[in-house]
Amino acid sequence: MSEAVIRTVTSPPGLLASLDPLLREWLPRQRWFAGKGRPVTGFSLVAATELLPADSRLGLHHVLVRAHQQPAPASGAPEEPGDCYQLLIGTREALPPRLSPALIGHVTEGPAAGRTAYDALQDTRPAEVLLEALRSRARIGGLRFEREEGWEKDREIRTGLVPRLMTAEQSNSSVVYGDTFILKLLRRIVPGVNPDLELPLALAREGCPRVPAPTGWMVADLAGRTWVLGVLQPYLQGATDGWELALRELAKGEDFVAEARALGRATAEVHTALARALPTVTLGPAQVRQLADGMIERLEEAARAVPLLRSYAPALRTAFTALVDLAAEGRTWTAQRVHGDLHLGQCLRSPDGLWSLIDFEGEPAKPLAERRMPQPPVRDVAGMLRSFDYAAHSADAPVPGWAESCRAAYCTGYAEVADGDPRTDPVMLRAHETDKAVYEVLYEARHRPDWLPVPLAAVRRLTAPEPA
Repeated sequence: MSEAVIRTVTSPPGLLASLDPLLREWLPRQRWFAGKGRPVTGFSLVAATELLPADSRLGLHHVLVRAHQQPAPASGAPEEPGDCYQLLIGTREALPPRLSPALIGHVTEGPAAGRTAYDALQDTRPAEVLLEALRSRARIGGLRFEREEGWEKDREIRTGLVPRLMTAEQSNSSVVYGDTFILKLLRRIVPGVNPDLELPLALAREGCPRVPAPTGWMVADLAGRTWVLGVLQPYLQGATDGWELALRELAKGEDFVAEARALGRATAEVHTALARALPTVTLGPAQVRQLADGMIERLEEAARAVPLLRSYAPALRTAFTALVDLAAEGRTWTAQRVHGDLHLGQCLRSPDGLWSLIDFEGEPAKPLAERRMPQPPVRDVAGMLRSFDYAAHSADAPVPGWAESCRAAYCTGYAEVADGDPRTDPVMLRAHETDKAVYEVLYEARHRPDWLPVPLAAVRRLTAPEPA
């Protein structure tokens, strides 16, 4: 592909119909499929683009498809319109053994009849096609591969970088190119500005070194709207994520205080840069009431679903009503753009000890508009405090006081950079930590019952009477 090459190409008609029975079996088995437990009733094509000809040795199709599903049992709701998923589908006459885990199925009709369909991200050549498109700023059909003006020299995309798919369980898919770049391909996509591109771009332009700056990105233009599909960033070679590092130190019986304090500083640096780069708002009584109402609604939903939570619900509710009472007395807060889903697994420490924050997508289950709303910075703080608690409970041999010392060190580090210590605003901090713990109770009850004691322990702590 040459510089900024434009190709108007769509996949051949009948492609989706021929893949339909295969995708019904394959798609629900993927880690990133959001509608588990409900049968797929059909698909509708959002867009399909041919990246390599279907009749060549290797065919390659970029497909955006909406999966329609039956409603949850006993909900009485009509069939949902379905989530839109991004697929990179390769076709070959036969799969080599190394690609057997990528198998989608054997196509019996349509333009790819007689060929084998597979998840092409696990194959070297298709992954190279994406990187080359980003390098050359290609436009192929409705797909655009973009780069930031003026960053070419600092973030040059060299040819010959060998790709490999990361195998860690994720809600998206990531390909590493030669230990130089990592391409995060979003799997469940929605139209609009995605914070996973928006916030790292804003931080890079602000000169914040705590977040890898986007090298390029991939978008689709459909029906007058832009859909963010993927982001290419520098790969932090040799970096360790915070969760893995914390568990390693716990296994050795070592504390994590110095790292927790450094993490607090890194979080505050990101918050400070985001407040400079993007608008902030003031939360008065009406806004705080709306914030608290959302927390109360989530508490009531969790209490209906998890009987063990019901006896604690009245005490938990006071964390949210206390916030409303304080706002009624004239207290205001500043809200800004934040990470939105911060925990130890979203932090990387490089070999030289520098902490970086990654994955600014927010909670994927929430609507995009909600994920882009300004929030009190303490929301990220509460997420990290809960993550220390989870790490402490994951240790084979508990280390007394480990989580408490990490929580204190993190807040101390945060206060060294930010205007204040989160602990000096206990009402707002308690409200957000309570909200997070309630979310965790519901999540664990539904998906990981063995982990339910962890957030329930936090619930007991958060509802315990204050010491005299």
